[in-house]
Amino acid sequence: MAAASGTSPTIVEYFEGEDFYRCGYCKNETGSRSNGMWAHSMTVQDYQDLIDRGWRRSGKYVYKPVMNQTCCPQYTIRCRPLHFQPSKSHKKVLKKMFKFLSKGEFSKGNNEEEPMDSQMDDAGMHDFTLKSKLDIKSDQRPFSEDCHEIKESKMKEKEDLEPKETKMLNQAHAKQEKLGSGEPSSSVKVVPSTPKPGKGADLSKPPCRKAKDIRKERKRQKLILKSQTDQVQHEEKPKLNQPKSIEDFIFDTLPDKSAHQLEVRLVPVSFEDPEFKSSFRQSLSLYAKYQMAIHKDTAAECGEAEFTRFLCSSPLEAENPPNGPDCGYGSFHQQYWLDGKIIAVGVIDVLPYCVSSVYLYYDPDYAFLSLGVYSALREIAFTRELHEKTSQLSYYYMGFYIHSCPKMRYKGQYRPSDLLCPETYVWVPIEQCLPALENSKYCRFNQDTKAVDEERIKELDRLRVLYKRTIMPYNIYKKRQKGPSDEAIVQQYADLVGQTCSERMLLFRS
Repeated sequence: MAAASGTSPTIVEYFEGEDFYRCGYCKNETGSRSNGMWAHSMTVQDYQDLIDRGWRRSGKYVYKPVMNQTCCPQYTIRCRPLHFQPSKSHKKVLKKMFKFLSKGEFSKGNNEEEPMDSQMDDAGMHDFTLKSKLDIKSDQRPFSEDCHEIKESKMKEKEDLEPKETKMLNQAHAKQEKLGSGEPSSSVKVVPSTPKPGKGADLSKPPCRKAKDIRKERKRQKLILKSQTDQVQHEEKPKLNQPKSIEDFIFDTLPDKSAHQLEVRLVPVSFEDPEFKSSFRQSLSLYAKYQMAIHKDTAAECGEAEFTRFLCSSPLEAENPPNGPDCGYGSFHQQYWLDGKIIAVGVIDVLPYCVSSVYLYYDPDYAFLSLGVYSALREIAFTRELHEKTSQLSYYYMGFYIHSCPKMRYKGQYRPSDLLCPETYVWVPIEQCLPALENSKYCRFNQDTKAVDEERIKELDRLRVLYKRTIMPYNIYKKRQKGPSDEAIVQQYADLVGQTCSERMLLFRS
């Protein structure tokens, strides 16, 4: 996907070396390591290519964990929404929301089964506190309830099939009785003829048949009937057994006089957008309430400046190509309005091939609705909706998967999903990765030992530099550069972003 005409090019300022900071998972004071850069502007295609190499943004700061050195390796994870089916625990959350909206019923006593604590999923540089989606353990349904649900499903299937099967068996029985009595079945064509007087048998009567022929005919009819029955069951059963899709749960029709009304609004992250601007204060207030209740931040730590920098400042340039989704590409707030007030906001990026989840904050008073799980399911459904018009947009990126931290494994429950190989940058189904992660925190997932990073730097001179307000290839910049060489830093940057991005993005040099 080429950048839209008039879109600013990506301009980044790479920070030399690696950053050491406190890990939000194992609490190691200096164990977490990453490389980072400041994005003054960035096209959605460049960011798509960067996250497919393990990068991630927080505000305008873009960073990449040093996977083989950091204490808790963070693997980029994506879900495949086109093949996603909600699990029992996912269905439970969706049903709970529907029950609350339709009847106003809820139970706060179940919160212990569904902790709504957030865990820091990302790492920051200096005063950055990079945060992630909620850490929500999958709510555990008792085994007896699971069995009960399965039994009910099978009983319903049996009841639905019974009239059709009974009818078929009755027809088969009638045919067998005809065959056993010597009568022709409906499939045997009888040609009547007038008997000739005084000659041969009376042709008005059925001809005599040998018992052997009757058995053969009966067997043939049974095979035909069995084939027809199997075909009908094959056609009918998938419909009866077809699991409800995520949309069936989310968009189930509410009663006319429902207790509550929920509306999800997609708002571009831009102070030029009237809807974003008019809801800013309410959104900010919700963010502060969430941070203080869940993360124990002080009022000063979650003020307007922090909120704006963290969740409202985005380097992504909005694009609206004719073949793109109706909402366009860029950064958005997906606001959840309950009875006229915002109770949750999902911060997302819509990119050429995916919807990327950035953060979620919600009203702690509504924690009983499992809004972390619910919002993730809504974002999966949203990705499927965008795919209908823009076919290449077919993935849902959930940020980082941290297997070494048990509380952060919940993202692996959204199946099917893949993890990014940290060495060759190919996607591998998570089922194939988990055995290796049980033995080692850091793993190369690509089993092909000869495979290499296809985007590895081959020609550093083709890297683009922005130097003294002039765009130039790196080989020209080297000739004009004064002072000590910075080739080692530029080489490190190029290795991390890859050949394609290094030729397309502009590396700012002063």
